Amino acid sequence: MTDALSRLLETRDWLLADGATGTNLFNMGLTAGEAPELWNDEHPDRIRLLYQSAVDAGSDLFLTNSFGGNASRLKLHGADGRVRELNRQAAEIGREVADKAAHPVIVAGSVGPTGEIMSPMGTLTHETAVEMFHEQAEGLKEGGVDVLWVETISATEELRAAAEAFAMAGMPWCGTMSFDTAGRTMMGVTSADMVKLVGKLPNQPIAFGANCGVGASDLLRTILGFAAAGPERPIIAKGNAGIPRYHEGHIHYDGTPELMAEYAILARDAGATIIGGCCGTMSEHLRLMRDALENRPRGERPTLEIIAELLGKFSSTSDGTGDDQTPVRRGNRRSRS
Repeated sequence: MTDALSRLLETRDWLLADGATGTNLFNMGLTAGEAPELWNDEHPDRIRLLYQSAVDAGSDLFLTNSFGGNASRLKLHGADGRVRELNRQAAEIGREVADKAAHPVIVAGSVGPTGEIMSPMGTLTHETAVEMFHEQAEGLKEGGVDVLWVETISATEELRAAAEAFAMAGMPWCGTMSFDTAGRTMMGVTSADMVKLVGKLPNQPIAFGANCGVGASDLLRTILGFAAAGPERPIIAKGNAGIPRYHEGHIHYDGTPELMAEYAILARDAGATIIGGCCGTMSEHLRLMRDALENRPRGERPTLEIIAELLGKFSSTSDGTGDDQTPVRRGNRRSRS
């Protein structure tokens, strides 16, 4: 029997994912330095509200509150012995919300980077990384997630370790990397590199793509890079809601719901199948994204000039592939009415 996400993808030509986890939890009272995963046990009602808000806004898929739920990150909070428990709780709450939804909803178990640098540049070995990812995967599996979802990865070695761990857990998975340095990940991976990597993995993902990064414009340039490489599996786009601005002691993202609706349409037309938001994306953004995807017809694949015109200029002239002639729009950000 195929997995739930693959079955849903067979019936739809796009799916709406969820928005931000951290931004929403900070609005609920999470403080800087506090581990969000501890709220799965201490404030399950708030995590339930986080998931429910995505479903109510029209999301077909949401990620669990488990991004930093590996032993390395939880050790910073004295909770490295609770990996399985906290991940299981994140998934159980999600399963409860999804099963009560009026439409099919996929629960994706969020798995973030270990927070360590892998050898030979760092001290984290492949075997230890696999062990950490596997421990987290088993907790999410026990809690009832439909699919595992590794995100915000920068190094190919870490993505390989996650894929191996997910195979050990016997779970389908998706994976996204963060292209935040002139079209490359922090470790220098390009969109073309990721397509090649995914195609060679023994345990290949259902879908792959990009999340977070700088802003929606940059992320869509990466999506175009994926599409140009001709991958055989669905592409994921989860861009930030604009650019972060520090104002009166808080970080705010300047992407309006209207801008994110434009982003959703451009992502779909650029080749993405699973479309959502990352940092700064709230339920009000998701509602307009859903409405736009449902009611606006498909268009031609957008050019870089169109993306810059509608979403704002790129953060760099380079797309990471070595061609530094990427057009950059110098005007102000605006949305198409």
